[in-house]
Amino acid sequence: MNEWIKLSLPHKSGTEMEWIERAYRDDWFVPLGPDVNEFEKRLQHFLGTDRPVVALSAGTAAIHLGLVMLGVGPDDDVICQDLTFSASANPIRYQGANPVFVDSEPETCNMSPEFLEKAIKDRIKITGRKPKAIVVVDLYGMPARLDVIRTIADSYGIPILEDSAEAMGSEYKGKKCGLWGDYGVMSFNGNKMITTSGGGALICPDAESAARVKFLATQARENRPYYYHKVIGYNYRLSNISAAIGCSQMETIDSRIARRREIHRLYSEGLKDLAGVTVQKNPSKDFDSNFWLTTVLIDPACGMTPDKIRIALLDRRIESRLLWRPMHMMPVFEAFPYYGSGVGESLFERGLCLPSGASLTDEQISVVIEALHDILGA
Repeated sequence: MNEWIKLSLPHKSGTEMEWIERAYRDDWFVPLGPDVNEFEKRLQHFLGTDRPVVALSAGTAAIHLGLVMLGVGPDDDVICQDLTFSASANPIRYQGANPVFVDSEPETCNMSPEFLEKAIKDRIKITGRKPKAIVVVDLYGMPARLDVIRTIADSYGIPILEDSAEAMGSEYKGKKCGLWGDYGVMSFNGNKMITTSGGGALICPDAESAARVKFLATQARENRPYYYHKVIGYNYRLSNISAAIGCSQMETIDSRIARRREIHRLYSEGLKDLAGVTVQKNPSKDFDSNFWLTTVLIDPACGMTPDKIRIALLDRRIESRLLWRPMHMMPVFEAFPYYGSGVGESLFERGLCLPSGASLTDEQISVVIEALHDILGA
């Protein structure tokens, strides 16, 4: 029986144990240590920015602290991309704020600038206040139309929190994703471009804000000889051992991004003549996705739904995943405003994510392509 072809397994650089053993030997298996600082420096260098990067326990923690830093509080409106993972929206509720969901555009699957502006105008009309922040997502590694969204946000004086959890290495108009927002979010979960086993980072605008994020992420303890707190803090810093793994992973990040893009090319070539299947691509030369996950859209006319294809692939020991279900369709969020025309719903009903892990071989990608031809060509 063929071995499983998984959706997105973590890769190994080969030096992880060296970094872990060094940290253990030097007694840096405590929560914070030099590898955290080194990991942050490597992330900053990779992004090609002077903006400080703060390593945190998860991408969700980064989104939460980004909202805290932007002053989001009870009853504030926060605009959030509708087609995304729930971690983009959950921290809005942590703050007691109200998510306002904005539909996608079909080309990028990301936030529609048209409905973004409509939502802003309508919320001002209804509440008398502009939304406190905008959470835009670079979904599956594909950048949003970040310059257009930035222009709209600036015209109303609304800050942006860019959720680039899936877009490490992606670029829009030559600028790395995560750098377009006032704050940017990265994720190092097990299935992401690199992993620290679990972890994330917040890209901050300046040293002062980064210092504040670190303070809040370490329980907001004041500088006194005893524990003293003026504000609520969080236990959100990345551990030194996790950061050591991250330092190792950064040694091969460029080759891993290149491999995901090559896997996307193989899918694009192998599925181009398969009726009913459209592989997502960069809409123009302005976009350079890392193709964290290669996604396809299934034409209903072919007689197969994405879920039927998913099950048929499982029978062949191939893991795939349906696209994210839009947030406004979730029971936990159904009471909150939504602005759109159903594009995200249509993408959810027609979309499928294919195995895209950087450790997959050409032969394994060929097996997936052949399986899709067999399932849809039958």
